[in-house]
Amino acid sequence: MKTHVLYSLCFLALASCKQEAEKKAESTPEPVKIAQYSIEQFMDNENAFANGFSKDKSKVLMTSNRSGIYNMYTTAASGGEFTPVTQSDSASVFGISYFPNDDRILFRMDGNGDEIFKLFVKDSAGIKRLTPEKNVRALFRGWAKDGKSFFYGSNERDAKFMDHYEMQVSDFSSKMIYKNEDGMDFSGMSDDRRYVVLRKAINTNDNNLYVVDTQTNKKVQINDTLSANGAQDFSPDGKYFYYTTDHDAEFKYLMKYELATGKKEKVLAKDWDITAFYFTRNGKYQVLFTNEDAKTHMEVIEVSSNQPIEFPAIKNKSINSARFSRDESMALLNISGSNTPTNVYSYDIAAKKHHQLTDVLNKDINADDLVASQVVRFPSFDGLEIPAIYYLPKQASATQKVPALVWVHGGPGGQSRQGFRSAIQYLVNHGYAILAVNNRGSSGYGKSFFKMDDRNHGDKDLKDCIAGKNWLAQQAQIDAGKIGIIGGSYGGYMTMAALTYAPNEFEVGVNIYGVTNWLRTLKSIPPWWESFKQALYTEMGDPNTADSVRLKKISPLFHTQHVKKPLMVLQGAKDPRVLKIESDEIVEGVKKNGIPVEYVLFEDEGHGFVKKENQIKAYKRIKTFLDTYLKATPDTTAQHTEASR
Repeated sequence: MKTHVLYSLCFLALASCKQEAEKKAESTPEPVKIAQYSIEQFMDNENAFANGFSKDKSKVLMTSNRSGIYNMYTTAASGGEFTPVTQSDSASVFGISYFPNDDRILFRMDGNGDEIFKLFVKDSAGIKRLTPEKNVRALFRGWAKDGKSFFYGSNERDAKFMDHYEMQVSDFSSKMIYKNEDGMDFSGMSDDRRYVVLRKAINTNDNNLYVVDTQTNKKVQINDTLSANGAQDFSPDGKYFYYTTDHDAEFKYLMKYELATGKKEKVLAKDWDITAFYFTRNGKYQVLFTNEDAKTHMEVIEVSSNQPIEFPAIKNKSINSARFSRDESMALLNISGSNTPTNVYSYDIAAKKHHQLTDVLNKDINADDLVASQVVRFPSFDGLEIPAIYYLPKQASATQKVPALVWVHGGPGGQSRQGFRSAIQYLVNHGYAILAVNNRGSSGYGKSFFKMDDRNHGDKDLKDCIAGKNWLAQQAQIDAGKIGIIGGSYGGYMTMAALTYAPNEFEVGVNIYGVTNWLRTLKSIPPWWESFKQALYTEMGDPNTADSVRLKKISPLFHTQHVKKPLMVLQGAKDPRVLKIESDEIVEGVKKNGIPVEYVLFEDEGHGFVKKENQIKAYKRIKTFLDTYLKATPDTTAQHTEASR
């Protein structure tokens, strides 16, 4: 009897183990064999975007980096070959639009990433600069409704303040139409030029909005409570101004303000932030965008019928932006997915026909080898749920574990989105899982979540990233002993914070133009950020006050002695936001610890690398660094470390 029971129990145990093994095998897919591609192949994915239709809608102005840097091209609205408009081989050229009433082209350039933009016109006679050459920043702000002039902001009067100008297209004469003596941000103007909307940043989430009547010089504050306000658009009849706010709510909703009476009315609320709202030129359509769990959603309503307009549905892709023709009959759409780069389509609204204008994925790359992201959530140290975008290599499995990276977005206050990035796909294709963490302080998840890192950087936001690392370590396909951290700008700061304040958590760090000395960064803010400076000080702290003690404490530069894991730093010499000296000094400080440090400097880049040649070099060096210090065996790493010394 006992023998029979024992035999039965053993049989049941074996059956149970077999069922568990089968269940585990089902939940852990076998690795998939895929082709692996070089960084040259990934960076040969074209980045192209539309700048608008020509007057007769037969052509579309495009900006593309197919030449290695950004230049302008034209193509037929029904698709076809690109015709070069510019052939710059140094500074990037970014198209703005065709002129409304002829085929001249307006565009902008800066000095290799210094962000001091100039406006130019291209016509049959050549290229002409329209705004001052030296130390003056100019930004396009829109065309007049009649197309006879355009508006732009310029700091030529005072480097700190962007005044509002109008330039005639007949002779390119310009005049100042609003003098920005209050140091506010221009946020819109009515078609009749009577009303100007100004924004004053209170902190990085909240603004005050003002409407100025240029006939009476009366300035009225729209909001009577502290809330996040975003200027959107004037109604076509000029009676209302639309804006977004999150007053008494977590997410931004749409309001309208009656200019004559000051009456306010709630128009629309969603379960996510409303990020943009506008009317097409003659008011035929209203266009709404929301940020839904790090993915863009568009709705277009025909105003007269209040009915939604149908747009092309393309499998596993979403419309990220729309640009309508002046007669409102056609639209240019940017459409992409997390594993498919953005392509441009033209769309005939009445005929419901669309044409694909670009096919930017390199023909050498099989789209089936690319990885679609998934949204995941994990608890942080205090139980707070943290959202993230997860990319798992197709070749990963429980029996073929892969190294991983925690990827941190820029900001503070940015958000990793469900979009395509060649650099991420390149690393994932080569066997690195990536968890793009949207730590507390990220936008898109409500104002409470957004404010959680105020004056707390390098602490709880870092702990969220560590919780992301711990989540990765629990995944069956991840090698828990090979997890690093990478990020640019604020993400670069988080990388350095991780290596200095939590030196045992991550095996390597890649800092891409990250802040390492908050005292210097906050004191060296570009002059044209004057209107936003105080808001940034409110979130981060004022380096000119007692806050300087805390800012020094959270600046990795002053704690480099704690870094014990391999570090890579990448920097653009022309960067006006994070100065080159930031990276110079962090590299110098960490090298004293006798650990591997690699430094990649680009003399012709700013805050973000835009030239293909430099992008290729940057990400090739990053992969080599990761292969050596994260993916490799300890013995191989030790040999490489000794050789590098």
